[in-house]
Amino acid sequence: MTRASLILAALLAIAFPLSMLAGRVWIDPATTPNAAIILAELRLPRGLLAMTIGAGLGAAGAAMQGYLRNPLADPGLFGIAPGAALGAVASFWLGYQASWWALPSMALAGAGSAMALLALIAGRTGGIALFTLAGLMIASLAGALTSLAISLAPNAFAMSEIVTWLMGALTDRSWSDVYLAAPLTLAGIVILALAGRDLDALTLGDAAARSLGVDTQRLLWWLIAGIGLTVGSGVAVAGIIGFVGLIVPHLVRPLTDRRPSSLLLPSALAGALLVLVADSVVRVLPLVTELRLGIALSLIGAPFFLWLLLRMRRGELIG
Repeated sequence: MTRASLILAALLAIAFPLSMLAGRVWIDPATTPNAAIILAELRLPRGLLAMTIGAGLGAAGAAMQGYLRNPLADPGLFGIAPGAALGAVASFWLGYQASWWALPSMALAGAGSAMALLALIAGRTGGIALFTLAGLMIASLAGALTSLAISLAPNAFAMSEIVTWLMGALTDRSWSDVYLAAPLTLAGIVILALAGRDLDALTLGDAAARSLGVDTQRLLWWLIAGIGLTVGSGVAVAGIIGFVGLIVPHLVRPLTDRRPSSLLLPSALAGALLVLVADSVVRVLPLVTELRLGIALSLIGAPFFLWLLLRMRRGELIG
């Protein structure tokens, strides 16, 4: 484990217990009534889920930026997150969300469909330009279909539920959500880690990577599977939480040797830390209703993205 990973792991070890105490009602385990139940059944699964989702999004962002060799790449570009969101929206539209398994199952099915379509379009050549354009097309199509589902919602309640869920949040999440997201996210991160050495070779260019024995088509399939699992499982349990995959690789890249393989673990840890801290902050803000986590991270991510664009314009940003 590198120095950056050790520092981030230490920060997580500090932030996690503090996040268990933070909320509209701050918990003092010694004096708060039913503190053990609140911590075990509400705060603990929410904190673990925040770290799980953040780790998956951070690793996916680092892998995507390494593959595309574009420091502005974000997992949403693949169309997998919009595809997962479309599947979840379909469960609301059809009235299946009352079943605990329906929404996450349909969200994962949407992510899998987006993955399959992406592989069908770009899988034969593995070209980066085609891969990017295919992801943009899928994201646009999924977004349009999601908007159509909202406009044709069968009733006002379904429309409200769809819009609220798309904002992204960890409110009222339980252990069943952790049991669903954690193994899928872990599997996705492992897949991305296995592709790390090929991503390192790809930084030398396609031709040089092939001369080193990299099978670019196989690498594409590994990335589709890894990012599909990490992003799709997060969307399945929490809705759309954006910009994590864009922000954290930039924050930790100066602490590494800038190779994609060495960036994956620090990005996963930094993503877990960012989502955990952001979720703790939205819980303690003195608002009438809790600020949605997806909105909070978008308010951070959009100015960060603009800052990156300005740096790129000045020629200061190096992938």
